[in-house]
Amino acid sequence: MIARLAIAYARRRPLSTALVVLLLALGLGVVTLTVLLAQELSERMTRDAQGIDLVVGAKGSPLQLVLCGVYHVDVPTGNIPLAAVAQLRANPLIAEAIPLALGDSFRGAWIVGSEPELIEHYGAHLAAGTLWSAPMEAVLGSAVAEVSGLKVGDHFTGSHGLALNGPQHVDHPYLVTGIATPTGTVLDRMVVTSIASVWVIHEDHDENDAKDAPTAPTNDAGSGPAAKSPATPPSREVTLVLVRYRSPLAAATLPRMINATTDLVAASPALETARLLTVFGVGTDVLRGFAWLLVAASALMLFVALAQALEERRYDLAILRTLGATPLQVAGVLLLESLALSACGALLGIALGHLAAAAIATWLPSAATLAPAARRWLPDEWLILALALGAGILAAWLPAWRAARLDVAATLADN
Repeated sequence: MIARLAIAYARRRPLSTALVVLLLALGLGVVTLTVLLAQELSERMTRDAQGIDLVVGAKGSPLQLVLCGVYHVDVPTGNIPLAAVAQLRANPLIAEAIPLALGDSFRGAWIVGSEPELIEHYGAHLAAGTLWSAPMEAVLGSAVAEVSGLKVGDHFTGSHGLALNGPQHVDHPYLVTGIATPTGTVLDRMVVTSIASVWVIHEDHDENDAKDAPTAPTNDAGSGPAAKSPATPPSREVTLVLVRYRSPLAAATLPRMINATTDLVAASPALETARLLTVFGVGTDVLRGFAWLLVAASALMLFVALAQALEERRYDLAILRTLGATPLQVAGVLLLESLALSACGALLGIALGHLAAAAIATWLPSAATLAPAARRWLPDEWLILALALGAGILAAWLPAWRAARLDVAATLADN
């Protein structure tokens, strides 16, 4: 009876009830969305960096090097000699060194020149086709293949640079020889080819630039700047190297040795990722704080609504007392009403958070990995639900206490 009465009271003021539920749902929806985003970002960064202990590249920002080499969201700091790869592989502290050559992209996906070990590193297999066996052959990540619609045997051309709408390398089309299985890592959003493919394209690109550039005059002996033949092969370079330690001891000595004794820089993905998450955490904390402010405002609004409802229902509650209801049962009417509104707002808010996450995953291809997170329930959401119910109890505490201490005789006499 008390539950039916609480629901009936809530339905008597539909506008006030709807505003309280909506305000609470908006606040909890933002909280849920930030929890989902933070969880997915943390898991995604952990998956992408798993098994990579060090990134070695040209001098520059270590964070930029990690963002480029591990997460593929920033431009490289420069190139390093190919001989540096051999030196790293000869180091007894290093178990594996995978070189990457960057510089081009395909519809926003990076074209990465590397070795077959890169695909094995991310735990991928070939869903179709085979690995490359010659320059200008490539394996597509699962997300790239799905978005582009390319199949084994198709051709495509990359664009110069790592941004969208760069100039196309129309003279050097790639042949799709394979499509990798989904891994949930950055490999899904990459096109992997041989390092030789990157050299072929960019050597021709550099030669064309040299032909277009004005030449300096030479002397009779053929010496001087213009005497250098444009056909002279350039020194081989790669962009960076992904390193896996042979033992934990390498973490204490190898980065310092590389930074101090070579022209290279060694960046730890674990350290730089922690720094990045710290910066990102400030933004999520601000957003979460704003969301909890909305929750507090909705709890205050719920308290005001219940306090006003108590004044309107004093006579009804007095009648309940005369019919045999106990003070605890009278207080329970307001408490159940508040809990019902809080539960509705919490469930609606959590649902809104999941729908927003699913919408973001649909609208933004780079956030496609957020889709699975939008379909699962995180342990932190139980805390969100508990806090919402706690806010409902807190908002109803004073009105319920006053209802339990209602002076029945005085209330009936006044009416």
